[in-house]
Amino acid sequence: MSAPTEAAPTPEPGPGPGPDAVPVLADTAGRPAGRFWSVRRIPAALVAALVTGGAGLLLYDVAAVRAERSAMQWRRTLAEEFATRRLDDVWMLLGASLAVLLGLWLLLLAVTPGLRAVLPMRREHADVRAGLDRDAAALALRDRAMEVSGVQSVRVRVGRRKVRVRAQSHFRELDEVRTDLGTVLGTGIGELGLAKPPTVRLTVRRPPKKR
Repeated sequence: MSAPTEAAPTPEPGPGPGPDAVPVLADTAGRPAGRFWSVRRIPAALVAALVTGGAGLLLYDVAAVRAERSAMQWRRTLAEEFATRRLDDVWMLLGASLAVLLGLWLLLLAVTPGLRAVLPMRREHADVRAGLDRDAAALALRDRAMEVSGVQSVRVRVGRRKVRVRAQSHFRELDEVRTDLGTVLGTGIGELGLAKPPTVRLTVRRPPKKR
């Protein structure tokens, strides 16, 4: 006869999260969250207006010449300048440099995402993207920093790679306040759920003495 086997004890469920627990986005191996692309309405509208106006004016002048009318003065002057000026002329070089700079600016706008004020958040689902405004992130971190004992005022600036925090403490040791602020801000940045959490650059000082 075989000896009776004892069933393993069932583990008791642990305590669940409290009512005041703050949900934190988990790190999932999903698609990388890139920056949001700007539609760039103002540059596109300016370029479209300039191209449309210039092309319309040129076509009107060509049609007028075809109708046996004299060409506009600006086109005759421009054609004469191009025919008589040398390539190493100062105005020719200046115009060419301006055209190159304008083209490089348009290329830069075409290949860069823009929307620097929106920080991409971690992607939990492939079809859903979320972003957080920098001002909103700075306000949330400022509220968390103001809860630290000894902090009188806080200024927070959130960038893509760094969070610059300047705090003033009117009591407690500065090292203790700096340590508590570093812990609170680190936790707050983690709870924001950003795709690339920025590093914290923290400065704690005493408020200026009143005269």
